[in-house]
Amino acid sequence: MEFFVDMVTTVPDGTTPEEVAAMREREAARAAELAHEGSLRRLWWPPLAEGEWRSWGIFSASDASALEEALASMPLRAWRRDTVTPLTPHPNDPGLGRP
Repeated sequence: MEFFVDMVTTVPDGTTPEEVAAMREREAARAAELAHEGSLRRLWWPPLAEGEWRSWGIFSASDASALEEALASMPLRAWRRDTVTPLTPHPNDPGLGRP
């Protein structure tokens, strides 16, 4: 199954720039692992407001529980709110390889 995930991160007040940098580094490493495993398929930044941290992602997982396990393994989850939308193929999807 594929899932669209809207990820909104709020850095807690009082977090130092060094803590933010370390968290982002750990998040990037875990995202790379999830991509290598095939769980994280795509990742975008939508238009952002000043100071906003938000990402949109396409994830693959066998079911919602497996997706939750992947999302929970990401370090930024401690500061993040995720909204998950399950996706189903559209018959006119050009990605299905039909002429």
